[in-house]
Formats: sequence, structure tokens, C-alpha cells
Amino acid sequence: MSLLSQGLALFSGRRATHTTHLQDMLRSLLVMAWMVEARDPYTGGHLWRVSQFAHLLADAAGLPPEDIARITLGGFLHDLGKVGIPDQILKKRGALDDDEYALVKTHPDLGWRLLAGHPLAALVHAAVRAHHETPDGHGYPRGLVSKNIPLDARIIGICDAFDAMTSSRPYRRGMPTAQALDIIASRLGTQFDQLHGDHFIALGRQGLLDPIVGHSDQGIPLQECLTCGPLLVLRREQQVGDRIYCRNCGAEYLATPEGDRLQCKPSGRRGNPEALEAEADMALINRFIADSASALLLDKVCSIRHVSFTRHPAH
Repeated sequence: MSLLSQGLALFSGRRATHTTHLQDMLRSLLVMAWMVEARDPYTGGHLWRVSQFAHLLADAAGLPPEDIARITLGGFLHDLGKVGIPDQILKKRGALDDDEYALVKTHPDLGWRLLAGHPLAALVHAAVRAHHETPDGHGYPRGLVSKNIPLDARIIGICDAFDAMTSSRPYRRGMPTAQALDIIASRLGTQFDQLHGDHFIALGRQGLLDPIVGHSDQGIPLQECLTCGPLLVLRREQQVGDRIYCRNCGAEYLATPEGDRLQCKPSGRRGNPEALEAEADMALINRFIADSASALLLDKVCSIRHVSFTRHPAH
């Protein structure tokens, strides 16, 4: 082997090793985000849905592949800061009082601080810290106005709000897609970015959001707990006879074949504490990395450590 060939092989090996290391770090962040979400059974699939909505919207806006990948990743990680919000607030069945809402409003900054110093922080800090900012300046935590809101946050803020409106909660069922789109349309330029809001509404009216609404993975809709509503999460790799548990009431269901899909059928039993313990869907996370993040990480192998965490991204 020539010296040139040896040098290229060495460079390739080091690059592959560094990429694998970055993927492992990303995987740890995704697992953390998944476990934060698992604290609230009524948000099952929220991170996956927001990431998929964000991918569609970024693509519809004509953004380059690297931006689409970064925004998709930010959609999955945007709620990291909710790790610091007490369970009794996250799971409250009624409206929050002023003090509780003030505490919830700290989660973007909590997520930002949680990421401080992480090698991948520059990829997602805009999404984590600014996804509740609004064009009229009435958002939080910093009251940014219009174009001062980073692009990633303008996109993810729309997707996050839409998923909240179309998802069920203990005190209400999710609203129809058309109703949620009408609300977004009525708040363009104030709560939602005008340009990207228009793109999102167009996606919705074309039916392109429907395969994501109410799903926890591609082609896998949330299923109904007879007591609690649509919050049973089936995983793609599950087999007939697998046990699925309602993370809200603890009821046990069995994966049962029905047509070409599995359905959840009640067993009449309840899960014990060990069965109800949250466990990240590593298969979905690994697919997410392979589908949405690998190209982005490859581009960042040599440069990501030089990007300042506190630098405001230019969009």
C-alpha cells in the first residue's frame, strides 16, 4: 500500500471513529429526551411527531438538507428542559395557576443550560431555547420579536403548538386537524411566523400531516386505553402477545393481530411497578439517527467543536 493510500485509510478510520462517537453522544441526548417525555403519558409520541412535522415544513420551505436535518433533530430535543418541571405540574388535569405556569415557562432556559458545554449543543440550542418565542414579542423566555427568533425555533414552534392542539389531554380530546389549522391561520404574524405558517397550513390542507397526527411512529397510530384515551404506544418491533401498558392507569393490554396491524386488547390485568417502568424505544431512536442525523453529523465531524454554544445562529 502506498503512503498516500495509508494516509487516506488512516484519515477515513479516524473520521469514522469520530462520527461514531458523535452518534453515541446524540443517542444519549435522544434517550434523555425520550425519558423526559415518558414522565407524562399524554405526550407519548410528541417528540417524534414534532420532529416529523418540522422535517416536512423545513422541506416545504425549500431549505437545504443540512438545515432540514438540524431542524428535525431540534424537533425531537426541543422539550429537554421539562426534566426540571415537577410531575404534579406536568400531569395536572386542569388549568395551571399563575405560579405553575411561570414554572413551566422556565423549561426552555432549563434545556439550554442542560446542554451547556455539550459538543452537539450548537445544533439544537436555538430549538430548545426559543421554540416558545412568538413574532409579537409575547413569547418566552426572552420576548424575542419576529426575525430575531431563530429559524429553527420559528418552524418548531408551529409544529409544537399544532401537535399540542391535535393531541388528547386528560381534560379534553385532541381537536381535528382542520380546526387546529384555522387557529394557526388566525394567529399568523402574532403567535406564529407568517411565511412558515402559510407553508404549514398548505401541508395540512393537502393531507400531508395526517400520517403523523395521532401517531407515535411511521404507520403506527396511538391506540385507546379504555379508561384514559389514545395514549397506548405500540412499537414497530412488537410481536403478537407482547404486553403493552397504559402509563397513566397501569392497565395491561396484549398486542393482537387485526388485519395487517397489531391492536391493543385489554387483558384485565394491571402492570406491576417493574412493568410500568419507562424504557426508551432504542429501535426508533437508532432509525432516527440513521434517517435524519447521520449526514448532519458527518458534515460536523471536523467543525462542530469550533462552533460557540452562545453564538446566535444567523438565518
